Amino acid sequence: MSSSGKYPDDLRERAVRMVLDHGHEYGSQWEAICSVAEKLAVPGRGPKAETVRLWVRQAERDAGRRPGATTEELAELKRLKRENAELRRANDILKAAATFFGVVSS
Repeated sequence: MSSSGKYPDDLRERAVRMVLDHGHEYGSQWEAICSVAEKLAVPGRGPKAETVRLWVRQAERDAGRRPGATTEELAELKRLKRENAELRRANDILKAAATFFGVVSS
């Protein structure tokens, strides 16, 4: 998992591992998620149950057990969007320069 938020990678990995390893001890995966979030929470701080649920879902996608984009695919998509925006800005600058210098473009 990549570090993309305010929680360290080791905390995310630990939470996901706890949910997946001990999920059978609970009535549902949601109960396991709530329990893990509560156990890992420092008073006033720490991951909430919904955050842990999102981490578990992403780990399941990364492992191929759930459909959807993997962490690597999401990172590549983000990189490509950033590159696309940069190329569009460069193109707009070149068009403006061409117009300024009187070059006709199509």
